[in-house]
Amino acid sequence: PWVDVCGYPLSIFFIVVNEFCERFSYYGMRAVLVLYFRYFLKWDDDLATSIYHTFIALCYLTPILGAIVADSWLGKFKTIVYLSIVYTVGQVVMAVSAIHDITDTDRDGTPDNMTFHVAMSMVGLFLIALGTGGIKPCVAAFGGDQFEDHQEKQRSTFFSIFYLSINAGSLLSTVITPILRGQECGIHSQQKCYPLAFGVPAALMVVALIVFIMGSGMYNKTAPKGNIMLEVCKCIGFAIKNRFRHRSKTFPKREHWMDWAHEKYDKLLVAQVKMVLKVLFLYIPLPMFWTLFDQQGSRWTLQATTMDGNFTVNPILILALVPIMDSLVYPLIKKCHLNFTPLKRMTVGMLIAALAFVAAALLQLQIDVSIYSIYTHTYTPPPHIHIVYIHIHPPPTHTYSPCWAVYQGFTACFLFAVSDCVVKAHVGLFTRVLKHVFLLFPVYSFCSNSVSCVDYCVQCWQAIQVVEDIKPNTIHMGWQIPQYFLMTAGEVVFSVTGLEFSYSQAPSNMKSVLQAGWLFTVAVGNIIVLIVAEAAQLPDQWAEYILFASLLAVVCIVFAVMSYFYTYTDPAEIEAQFSQPEHEPEEKKRDRVEMERKDSDCSKSSKGSDKKKRDSVVEQHNQDVKQSKM
Repeated sequence: PWVDVCGYPLSIFFIVVNEFCERFSYYGMRAVLVLYFRYFLKWDDDLATSIYHTFIALCYLTPILGAIVADSWLGKFKTIVYLSIVYTVGQVVMAVSAIHDITDTDRDGTPDNMTFHVAMSMVGLFLIALGTGGIKPCVAAFGGDQFEDHQEKQRSTFFSIFYLSINAGSLLSTVITPILRGQECGIHSQQKCYPLAFGVPAALMVVALIVFIMGSGMYNKTAPKGNIMLEVCKCIGFAIKNRFRHRSKTFPKREHWMDWAHEKYDKLLVAQVKMVLKVLFLYIPLPMFWTLFDQQGSRWTLQATTMDGNFTVNPILILALVPIMDSLVYPLIKKCHLNFTPLKRMTVGMLIAALAFVAAALLQLQIDVSIYSIYTHTYTPPPHIHIVYIHIHPPPTHTYSPCWAVYQGFTACFLFAVSDCVVKAHVGLFTRVLKHVFLLFPVYSFCSNSVSCVDYCVQCWQAIQVVEDIKPNTIHMGWQIPQYFLMTAGEVVFSVTGLEFSYSQAPSNMKSVLQAGWLFTVAVGNIIVLIVAEAAQLPDQWAEYILFASLLAVVCIVFAVMSYFYTYTDPAEIEAQFSQPEHEPEEKKRDRVEMERKDSDCSKSSKGSDKKKRDSVVEQHNQDVKQSKM
């Protein structure tokens, strides 16, 4: 039964709580995902980044599947429930995959069967992507279905609260889950607690599912009415096929290539598809923005691991900048009589995002200098040492064991954590900053005899006091705030405005189509990360940041040119032109007869034509006439 509380249906309470818990679950898991790849599965930065962005791309491809299933088969409610179960199972599998004691048979703190953990995590991520993507287009729309036609104001307020719940869940989870990861847990050995960091989001997803089901009796559940996206695709496909069939110059050109669908589809539908395609064309450059934006969770997170400190700023900035932009910045620009159209805002947002990556590149240069300074102050290797491979000797019997390196007859003495004894160094600068690197010896000692040097290392191991763990570097994470501020400002100006623009330019029954198109640009943006990162193969991270910033700047110019030629439309006004009843069947019949007559004439005049071809034309004409009557 429908229950009213203060003018709002009580059912929306369950939907908002469900969304909060689901977003907490998703962003919480995602906040530590690349660190899990890097430090638990022992993948390098490039592989961790690639798998991370593949997962994000999949999360934004599956909404199309979810929308089709909900609109054409199960309905929104059942789609949310069934895919939430899949989602929950995926989160539980991820939590289990992070338990190192499952395969740690020798109890040394390191999994002995890493294939098991990799396979479990990949299955979990696939189920999560299917679940979170599948319910993404359904939850907000299902909430909107709970309101009556006269409750437009309440519906608008609901969407504001719904958006707030998303950001609140994101904010809390990105603060809490890294703290949970920082705890140490385990049965046989204490390690970073990834099971807890993934387990809490899994528990929140269970809560989300239970809360949503609890409100089942109060929901207004609309039956599936068919998916408009499939109808749009069929209409476009018919227009292309029909245009190709009548590509001869004997057929008169039409004002728009979609006009070739008039023989089969309603004029209103064709006009609506034209409006959608007009906006989708502007979407073509947009993936590059998401290419940069989603690297906050991969490259920027890995950058932060080489710095000192700990903080979370992006969700806080979003909550602060959205009202500042709406209440202060935009009204001020309007008072200055500047025509700051939505497309101009989006262009500015892209430029700001590019500047954020320039800031990241400048910070990376300082990080590299800081790392170099730390290691050159610790020891000074001879200039001819370019690459040194570190090996354990003797076999580890303590928490930390002496390591020695051999290169062209010279042996160097180190002390490394047991799990970190395979390292590369060049001219005093380690290519990978390790968290548990200790330098035991105050002097970088060499000897030509490896055996005697090993003995020396063992003697030093017994005699010299262990020095303090060297920090990754002295630069604090707070220096990342400028790049996060710029990226968040770009997101607010670009993303919020883009959604508003898309909604205003979309026909009344095709807003979901543009929503799917918008989410698709996010998926493509993450795929671009994989392509560019693999193709570029730049040796320095700062250079990769500059490359992405340059690409976005170029794309921004292209988008500005496309925006200049865009003409804003009023979908309601265009749709009203087709509201008057017309004799559509007769018009369609005249078009078909004229088309078939020209087809027949063309067939007669062409070389090699025969009676079979003429019979085929007549037969096709008869079939079309029968179809039009039906």
